[in-house]
This record gives sequence, C-alpha cells and structure tokens, in this order.
Amino acid sequence: MKVHFFAVLCAAALVLQGCADSLVDSRHVLAMPPLPEGWQALLGDPWWQIQWLDEWGRQQTQTVQGGGSVEISLPATWISAVSALPFWPDRGIAAGVFRPAGAIFPFDASGKTLALSWQGGVDANLYWELAMRSSGAGWEDTSEAAAAARAAVPRLPYNFNWPRFRRLFADETVNADVRADPWLADWSGIAAKIVQSGFDKRRLVPVSRSSLEVTVGAGPWIGTSPFAAPLVFEGIPVFQVRPAVDTWVSAEGVLRCNSDAWMLISP
Repeated sequence: MKVHFFAVLCAAALVLQGCADSLVDSRHVLAMPPLPEGWQALLGDPWWQIQWLDEWGRQQTQTVQGGGSVEISLPATWISAVSALPFWPDRGIAAGVFRPAGAIFPFDASGKTLALSWQGGVDANLYWELAMRSSGAGWEDTSEAAAAARAAVPRLPYNFNWPRFRRLFADETVNADVRADPWLADWSGIAAKIVQSGFDKRRLVPVSRSSLEVTVGAGPWIGTSPFAAPLVFEGIPVFQVRPAVDTWVSAEGVLRCNSDAWMLISP
C-alpha cells in the first residue's frame, strides 16, 4: 500500500459523502479476538501490527505487544478497514506470515469499541486489495464531477456491499471448503476480477494445491490460517502446498515450503 494513494482515495470518499467540512474525530478502542487454541498453545501471545487509515485518509501503523490496549482514530462518515497482523519475533515469524484479524468500520463498531475478528481479517484484506486496484481509476482527477462519477462504481472498497459479502459464508451454494477456511481462496485474484467485472460468488474456490512429502516430525503442525485445524501425521508427513511459499510451525521449528522445495528452521 502506498500512503499517497490512500490519502487521495479517502479524500475522494469524503467528497462523495459531502462531509469534508464536517468531519469529526472518531476514536475507538480495538478489541482483539482470542487466538486459535493451537496458536496460543505453541506460540503464546503475539505482537500485533495494526494497520488503518486515520480520519484524513493517511495510512497509519502501530505495533503493540500481547493484549495491550490500542485506541485509534477512524473516519467518522465513511467505510474503512482495520487489520491486525499477529507476529512472534522471538520465533522468527514476521508480520504478514500469519493471517490477520480485522474489522470493517462502522459495521464492527459498538459504541467506542471496534471488535476485530478472524473473519473480519478476510474482509479487511479484500478491502485493501480492492483499494490498491483502484489506483489506476483516475484518482488524480479530484474534481467534484469526477468524484460524483466514481460514486456510482460499486467496485470501490467503500462502496462494496460488505454485509452481503459476509452473509455468503453462511450460503450453502458457496464452495464448502472456502466457507470453512476463507484463506484457501485467492483474494488478490478475486479483487482484480471484482474491479474488472464485478463480484461473482462462483469465484470463491480454493487455490490449486499439490502434495509434498516432508521428512519432519508428526506434529502437531499449525498453519497460518486461524480457521485451519492443526495437522498431525502418521508416517511421512504430506503437506498440501501452493507454488507460493506456505508456512507451518511446530515444536520442531518453522517449516517453509512450496510445490518444489521445503526448509525447516529450527528454534
């Protein structure tokens, strides 16, 4: 994400809402979700890297350890996203390796508390992906006429129908594997298609994976998705991997592998 782009995107959003002159401060305390049991047992409390846009559309980042309290200022009059990326520096696990928690404001706000969830992390990720793909959509033209024209485009992140999107994960016509673990889908590719031609729930399918035998212990091995159960193997472990790098962690160390190779980093 580039700061100058998001500042322009959010300034345009303010024009669309006709609220540039009436913006008020909106501070919220973040409520972090509990860690998945496997993460907590193996890794303990994480650090969190918080990412959001302030009331002026400027990208902000803050790091907090464990259950530390975080209060942020959000745009009061338009939809925005907050992400919280867990990481464990003492285990060599950087921010961005494990999937984030998140929220969409104002849908996840109650009073002055913004509740982050693991499902909200999927939503926030899609928000940022959509925003990045809007960078070539004439944002340099900040005239009222151009802003009004963009207001009619539902594929921009603050115009996207987030409540309807969330209901899809209870829709039995959507792929069952993705409903169980949304991170199996290719959200970058889905966002690109949304910007090009609109949303289609038939695109919510798992990324193709292949089997890879890895000569490591039986586990349990925890993955980077909060929705995935720990893996325990009998015999030689076989992991389902992508061409891109995947990560699993056990007491034995941090395992990184793709469809061609693997590497175990001992603690």
